[in-house]
Amino acid sequence: MSASAPIDLDTYLADIAARQHAAWPENLAREITFPIGERPLSEHISHWAQTTPNETALIFYGTEISWSDLNAYANRFAALLAARGLSQGDRVAVFMPNCPQFHFAFYGILKAGLVHVPVSPLSTALELEYVLQDTDARLIVTIDTLVETVQAVRGGSTVEEIIATTLSAFIPENPDIHCPHSVNTPPLQTSDTTDLLHALAQMPDAEIALGDLDSPAALNYTGGTTGMPKGCVHTQRDMVFTGAANWSVTTNRDKGVSLSFFPEFWIAGENMALIFPVMSGEPLVLLTRWDPLSVLQAIERYKVTTFGMIVDGAIEMMERPDFSDFDLSSLRRVRVVSFVKKLDPDIRARWKAATGTILAEAAWGMTETHTSNTFTTDMQEDDFDLKQQPVFVGLPLPQNEFVIRDFDTGQILPPGGEGEITMRSPAMLKSYWGKPDATAEAIRDGFLYTGDIGVVDTMGYLHYLGRRKEMLKVRGMSVFPAEIEATLGKHSGVQGSGVVGRSDEKSGQIPVAFVQPADPALTPEALSAWLAERLSKYKLPEIRMVAALPMTATGKVRKAKLAEMVEQ
Repeated sequence: MSASAPIDLDTYLADIAARQHAAWPENLAREITFPIGERPLSEHISHWAQTTPNETALIFYGTEISWSDLNAYANRFAALLAARGLSQGDRVAVFMPNCPQFHFAFYGILKAGLVHVPVSPLSTALELEYVLQDTDARLIVTIDTLVETVQAVRGGSTVEEIIATTLSAFIPENPDIHCPHSVNTPPLQTSDTTDLLHALAQMPDAEIALGDLDSPAALNYTGGTTGMPKGCVHTQRDMVFTGAANWSVTTNRDKGVSLSFFPEFWIAGENMALIFPVMSGEPLVLLTRWDPLSVLQAIERYKVTTFGMIVDGAIEMMERPDFSDFDLSSLRRVRVVSFVKKLDPDIRARWKAATGTILAEAAWGMTETHTSNTFTTDMQEDDFDLKQQPVFVGLPLPQNEFVIRDFDTGQILPPGGEGEITMRSPAMLKSYWGKPDATAEAIRDGFLYTGDIGVVDTMGYLHYLGRRKEMLKVRGMSVFPAEIEATLGKHSGVQGSGVVGRSDEKSGQIPVAFVQPADPALTPEALSAWLAERLSKYKLPEIRMVAALPMTATGKVRKAKLAEMVEQ
């Protein structure tokens, strides 16, 4: 294709599809298969309750809940919502950390045909109030330690009832695995609330199936990097498509055991804990939070085959003196996310030598796209994926299409051109809740304009270069913080980093790297000299050492906070 003449969309897509076809791993399916059919996710719970009623669906620090019991709890919650007068389309806020009760609420909301509104349990009162007011949620489910936060903002919301539970309600007296004190908390007395488990016990467990594939089913809020957070309207079809698409590019589909500690309010945690296991009916080991000992003990005890973590977690486990004492031979698929520490060949080699499994990046996705839109399976031979231009995120899942466009003109760029990642997918948000102007700006001609900078290379692989608003212009040349961060992540003395820009009279902008060292002896001068051998001169950042990087609830570096720190 010529780089000068405008590129026709159909011609571009056909060309890219051919390149991706040639690069496709030979052992992976090219088409999507729905394990039990394209049915609402809520019906998947019912299916497994009918076909494998006594098999384990959920394991929580030793407590095992069968598919039959999980389905019954979900039906009871749906009945409770109906008894409270909620009808299809009403919103229900879920304001709690990972626990079985989250699952009862999530599946019950879907069964009732209502809309799930997850809220981070780390939210301040003002942040919670914003979501409650934005959604007009009629009911909120929370834990006792967060009731005070809810009550502080209830008066300014449409919340009619607070349903509360205790985080540790399903933790056995003697947990099978290590259970952090912050999880195994004693119950608190609360006022003006309804006890969740007591209320469920009063409800019938008859099957309820009011959910459908295409009605709004969840409002997943963006992180609010530009303006206030926006609720992404997702359907059960989005959920089932995401689950089936990822299941279809799995190399070994034998039923295993998955583990997740990712926060379930976060869409990646929703995928890993609430959607993916339900597609194939495999048991989930659920942890409330990251704890390396809990994870290691759980893998060994429950023969976990699949789980994901951030790269920092893999390093933390490997650095434990007792790491080799645990039997991790059951592991088959381990995915990592390079938020702070970046995956590199050394980390991968250490993990492979210790466990026999290969660490692979979890790839690209957004809240708007239900995340998990690309895959890197079977792209790790000879560290192929790690040797590509940062940041390599693999090939699109079947039926996901990526087009790189010029930010200013919107024209399609040929392979190798850097521009805005636009994409379309059956799992893409249907709209931003209550924000038609923002929806029209983001979704044009069926494509989502992401604001992310990326490249589709000549082989058809996608590379993520960062948010456009994060891109820096140094002496007129583009500098991508993600590239600097990826390079810094290869230094053994760097625990993590975050790069932002500062204004400069001569250069326009200067990259500033905030570095959390793993080696206290590492100096800015030594690190700058190391970088000078790996980056072009105009990309070299100022180095500022920090004791800790400011982090979001989902493990990302808070770039807005770093931007404030630049001026301090």
